[in-house]
Amino acid sequence: MTDRVVAASEEAIRRGSKSFAAAARLFDRETRDDCVMLYAWCRHCDDVIDGQTLGHEQQADFRTGQRQRLERLATETNCALGDGHTDDPTFMALARVARRAQIPPRHPRELLAGFAMDVEARQYRHLEDVLDYSYHVAGVVGVMMAMIMGARDEAVLDRASDLGIAFQLTNIARDIVDDARAGRVYVPSEILEPLGIAAIDPEDRTQWPALHAAALRLLDVAEPYYASAAAGLAALPWRSAWAIAAARRVYRAIGQKLRSAGPGAWERRVSTGRAQKLGFVALAFLDALLSRFANASPAPRRGLYQRPR
Repeated sequence: MTDRVVAASEEAIRRGSKSFAAAARLFDRETRDDCVMLYAWCRHCDDVIDGQTLGHEQQADFRTGQRQRLERLATETNCALGDGHTDDPTFMALARVARRAQIPPRHPRELLAGFAMDVEARQYRHLEDVLDYSYHVAGVVGVMMAMIMGARDEAVLDRASDLGIAFQLTNIARDIVDDARAGRVYVPSEILEPLGIAAIDPEDRTQWPALHAAALRLLDVAEPYYASAAAGLAALPWRSAWAIAAARRVYRAIGQKLRSAGPGAWERRVSTGRAQKLGFVALAFLDALLSRFANASPAPRRGLYQRPR
């Protein structure tokens, strides 16, 4: 008998993230089901706030009623995390995952706090502000995913958070122009202003060289987070380590393509093709294998964002 909650979640990941969908195939069945169900809830919340459908088709008036939509998400989420009574497959998925993986309610609520930053149109002056946002919309997702995989050690969860932050910094770098067209700016002014940009005009292509330089700065910031995440693979079950290593390689490659494309990168959306993804899956197998022989005491995290405890 088809599990409608899992089936709906599978459809969300298939249409919403080809990169994560490719990596998720490497999980064992139960871990995959839980990961895609968590993804489906995260994707739904993001779409509700941003006025999109599975990350696409931006609504021009998405700001209208945004705070009310956030409040409704919070109510439905609290219900799912409480008695679990809901008829919505998306929130049924969250309730099931939170119960099975024993995810503390504060973690889903931290994600909603990240979306509240968007609703409030938070201004990002310093890099630390962007790292805080990145934790709340992505790092905490890494923490919840790691808990699904059985991780409970705080040091391991820190590494999972680092990977989510690296992903988000890569997304911000890739989407600078598209975000600006929707009235969103996540690049901190302390990076933009020295490059001569007081306000981003996405249609002013004379800004693109400076914006590309800003993107490179964010990608540079992401690198130690990617490195820290690699050190956490050893603590994960074999197949989970393989899947996470694959996702890490795919996302990092997006940043590398953005680097090499130069200021013309925003002519089209930067992504990786199917053949590249398959290659990264093969390389990730070696990453996961080598992690089995990793030093039991990985290099300490120094100078990286510390998630709330």
